[in-house]
Amino acid sequence: MPNTYIVDGMTCGHCAQAVKDALKSVKDSAEINVELDSKKVTINGLDDVAAIKEAIEDAGFDFIGEG
Repeated sequence: MPNTYIVDGMTCGHCAQAVKDALKSVKDSAEINVELDSKKVTINGLDDVAAIKEAIEDAGFDFIGEG
């Protein structure tokens, strides 16, 4: 079952791709969908919230929480 999180600081397609790449570095097989307009990231196959938060913040974005 996919989990959805809110990520702030994404302003363009490059930002969205940076978030996706950061999360793929945690688990390459995870299915990740980034919705720039709604600031939502949906992840299927990666449930470690601490690792998700760390990857997003290390990429320079703000992990707001579940959405």
